[in-house]
Amino acid sequence: MTDVNALADALEAAERDVRPIPRLTDSVELDVPTAYAVQHAVVERRRARGERPAGVKMGFTSRAKMAQMGVDDVIWGLLTDAMAAGPDVDAARLIHPRIEPEIVFLIGREVRSPAEADAAVDAVAVGYEILDSRYEGFSFTLPDVIADNASAARFGVGPWHRPRDVSNIGLLLEIDGRPAQTGSSAAILGDPVRSLRAAARLAAASGIVLEPGWIVLAGAATAAVPLARGAHVRVTGAGLGAVEVTAR
Repeated sequence: MTDVNALADALEAAERDVRPIPRLTDSVELDVPTAYAVQHAVVERRRARGERPAGVKMGFTSRAKMAQMGVDDVIWGLLTDAMAAGPDVDAARLIHPRIEPEIVFLIGREVRSPAEADAAVDAVAVGYEILDSRYEGFSFTLPDVIADNASAARFGVGPWHRPRDVSNIGLLLEIDGRPAQTGSSAAILGDPVRSLRAAARLAAASGIVLEPGWIVLAGAATAAVPLARGAHVRVTGAGLGAVEVTAR
């Protein structure tokens, strides 16, 4: 029987010590339900340290990534307030960080089903997610990445705007003033709202209510870019303004 707590301890230690570990599946059998049990145990350790739930992040929201991983559904992870980055982020506390542009939804009322998701959005924004796999070489299988809380590490959100159509928002990620990635929010399942509904579906299946004040990171609109210490990143969304962060 897989020792869920032992696997969660290994992932927690990797993050704490800023030291990557081999993939869990290199040494144990791990299916998707058990991987989510490990993820839950990892997040519970964060909550025991005083961190508070802040929302949900979605992964594998591009058809190309689904095909690459051999899956036909998105994955998700949980965010806490300690993952929220300010104008600076301490890259020395991350193993091999990568950053990507996001569309972000602000939840204004409880969401218990996908049917409630659209009407529950209070605001939208451009944002970014900093990913940081705890595995050596940023290499993982599907169960590995799920157990690792979908590589969640840090996030940032730009200015909030009234709910609007975000199905085809142009996105630009610049590093030190130079374009590094450009894309469209349409790369997120064809429309980020579909990712929001998927978040509500997966949360409901796990007995989790999306709470007022939580955010949903809809998923990557471009490939993630390595985040080097000293880099200054600006993410701009057409009509949504910009958000910036510097890696220290």
